[in-house]
Amino acid sequence: MTQHPKPVDSSFVEISRMIAEARKNVFRSVNKELITLYWNVGEYIGKKVANEAWGKAIIENLARYLRREHPDLRGFSPQNMWRMKQFYECYKDSPILSTLSRELSWSNNVHILSKTKSIEEKEFYLRLCMKERYSVRELERQIDSGYYERYMLSAPKLSPLVREMYPQAEEIFRDRYVLEFLDLPESHSESDLKKGIIQNLKRFILEFGRDFSFIGEEYRLQVGNNDSYVDLLFFHRELRCLVAFERR
Repeated sequence: MTQHPKPVDSSFVEISRMIAEARKNVFRSVNKELITLYWNVGEYIGKKVANEAWGKAIIENLARYLRREHPDLRGFSPQNMWRMKQFYECYKDSPILSTLSRELSWSNNVHILSKTKSIEEKEFYLRLCMKERYSVRELERQIDSGYYERYMLSAPKLSPLVREMYPQAEEIFRDRYVLEFLDLPESHSESDLKKGIIQNLKRFILEFGRDFSFIGEEYRLQVGNNDSYVDLLFFHRELRCLVAFERR
């Protein structure tokens, strides 16, 4: 005889939610402290380099000393300490970016530092990473695909009505998307494109943004007395509206 699981008490769900939220807060707190530590070390090393001519040999000696004094310590290789110095010097004159950087993991900060050129581009990816909560891999893909350049060079083609109803829509939609992960041949059909998107749905949604939820393909919509079929239909949680994608 099949035993059906008992309904879960709503109080249990609430306590579980509280635990999950507390864990997130603990992680954020620990991460902020770590980034602040790296900032302070970077500032200290920067001043020593400027005033006492610290160089490669001294930093290597410092790394060996720290390994000896703190055997369980990670992240204080000579290369990473030079990166801490760069981190401090890059954002020291920008309190806003300094604050933003503390919301990201060190790995994401390093990717932004090493793979971007201007301070404007760095700010762009700092804010994007915070909003989308990118993993290192997701952030790396966006930088490598030139998302910043694509965003700056192409304004989304939104109707005046959409701009009026959803002022934030311009920040959400892009004029161009990079879908190289679908691995389609240069000459492909609309059917091939849709199949590729469905098979790679998670990566497709990450390219568009995390607030998109997939509704269906060839989705039937009745407009007046006519039936229309939308290639791909999504729901956007922030805008609270349906978003249709049609291949042209």
